[in-house]
Amino acid sequence: MKLLVAAFALVVWTLTAQADPARWKSEWPETDFARTSVGSWSEIMSGGPPKDGIPALDAPSFVRATAVRGLENREPVITLELSGAEPRAYPIRYLMWHEIVNDQIGGVPVAVTFCPLCNSAMSFDRRVKGQVLRFGVTGKLRHSDMVMYDRETQSWWQQAEGRGIVGRLNGVQLTQLPGWMESWAEFKARNPQGLVMAEPDFNRDYGRNPYRGYDSSSSPFLYNGEMPPHGISPLVRVVRVGDRAWPLTRLAKVGQVSEAGLVISWTAGQASALDSAKIAKGRDVGSIRVRDGQGGDVAHDVMFAFAFHAFWPEGRWMLE
Repeated sequence: MKLLVAAFALVVWTLTAQADPARWKSEWPETDFARTSVGSWSEIMSGGPPKDGIPALDAPSFVRATAVRGLENREPVITLELSGAEPRAYPIRYLMWHEIVNDQIGGVPVAVTFCPLCNSAMSFDRRVKGQVLRFGVTGKLRHSDMVMYDRETQSWWQQAEGRGIVGRLNGVQLTQLPGWMESWAEFKARNPQGLVMAEPDFNRDYGRNPYRGYDSSSSPFLYNGEMPPHGISPLVRVVRVGDRAWPLTRLAKVGQVSEAGLVISWTAGQASALDSAKIAKGRDVGSIRVRDGQGGDVAHDVMFAFAFHAFWPEGRWMLE
C-alpha cells in the first residue's frame, strides 16, 4: 500500500501539468469549458481511466432481499427509503467498480453514487431544469473526488458537492436524497421484502476491494491539497451535514449525539469497504443514521476528513 501511495505521488506533478482544457477537447468536444467555477484547472487531474472507463449503470435489475445469495451480513450497502416506494439497497461491492447507478424509484429518477477515494456515498435527484440527466464517470478527479458528467449536456459535476463545475450546467446544485450506508444485515432485517440491486452483467471481481488498506494509509491518493486541521488524520471518516463534520471516532465512542437540530446515531456491524482485500472482511466502522427533531432522515455523507476540508475549508468541525 505504501508503495502505491508513493507511486501516485510521483505522477501528481505530471498529471497536474496536463490539466488543460485544450488537451481534453478531443475527448469532450461538446463540453463548454468556458463556463466553470473551478479556481484552477490544476485542481483537476486524471484518475487513470478514460471517459466511461469506469462504466456507470443504467436501469439495473433488482431481486427481493429474501432471494439474495452471496452478499455477506457485514457488507455495506447504500440504502434509499423514499416515501411511497419500496426500499432499495445498492451493494457497495458493485458500486466499487461502477461508481454511479442511474435508477428510478417511485417515479423519482435517482443517481446513486460512490467515490472510493473519498468514501463518499451520495444519492441525487436527476431532474434538473425540466430535464432528466443520466450520469457517467469522467475519469477525472478533483481533490481526489470523482468528477461525474451528464450525458445530456456533457457538463461536469463534483460528486462530493453534487454541483456542476464545468459546462452549460456550471453552478447548478443537484438535490441530495436522504440515503445512507449500512450493513446488509441491517437492511434485510428492517426490509425483508426490500429490493436489492442484482449483480451487473460485467466481468468484475465483485466483492473484492481494489484499494486494500487505503483507509488506514497516511495519505490520500492523487491529492495535493491541505490536510485537515486540529491534528485530524486525513483518512478519518466524518459525518458531513451541510458545512459541519462530526468525526466518526467521536460518534463511535458515545453512540449518539443530539446537536445542531440533528440526532446522529452510530451502530456497530458495517465493514469498511476500503480495508481488507475482501470487502466483507473489513474492520468494523459502524453505520450512521442522521435524523431531524421529528425523526425524519436527513441527507448527509460519510466521507474522509481530507475531502471535507478540501471542499468546505471554512466548515465547522464538531469535535466535542
